Amino acid sequence: MQLKLVPGNSAGTVTTFFLSSQGEGHDEIDFEFLGNVSGQPYTVHTNVYTQGKGNKEQQFHLWFDPTAAFHTYSIVWNPHRIVFLVDNSPIRVYNNHESIGIPFPKSQAMRVYCSLWNADEWATQGGRIKTDWKLAPFTAYYRNINIDGCAVLAGTSSCKSSNSANNAKPWQTHELDGKGRNRLRWVQSRHMVYNYCADSKRFPQGFSAECKSSRF
Repeated sequence: MQLKLVPGNSAGTVTTFFLSSQGEGHDEIDFEFLGNVSGQPYTVHTNVYTQGKGNKEQQFHLWFDPTAAFHTYSIVWNPHRIVFLVDNSPIRVYNNHESIGIPFPKSQAMRVYCSLWNADEWATQGGRIKTDWKLAPFTAYYRNINIDGCAVLAGTSSCKSSNSANNAKPWQTHELDGKGRNRLRWVQSRHMVYNYCADSKRFPQGFSAECKSSRF
């Protein structure tokens, strides 16, 4: 999906592009863009929910102005991992760690959703900065959505009949190559501003088991 975010004072607003299943115990993969006062950076908020449980947040500041032009935000989701990308640069990889007891979203079909909503109780600087409604309307722009996935009809996936190695689509086995891993390290070392795997105040009982595993 290509997005151009709300310009100027966007404090309190959240622009989203995400995948979600339906009902209680849903799965969800989030790109959320948290607005800020003029001159301050947007925060890109990512999260993964499995069976209704999230708490897997990582946040980033972008290395460009996301309000000046369209940029491409992508989610690669397969049974092995979830990759979040900005202009084809990976910013986050969330691996399948079912082998150590961590649930992974792979049993529920998800739809694509987009929204722009007011979340000034938490979105900007922890809720300290509220939405200035005198600046409304707030407008974000979406274009060129591209979906390559497995359609689910009557509970049956369209990929069931083409799931052999010879027929698999590239995204079904996608993983980072050396260049991608180097780019991921660059983004996370320079632009990550929050990682749930490093928040001991929030998780005094200890971090989730996948935090001890390789990020790739």
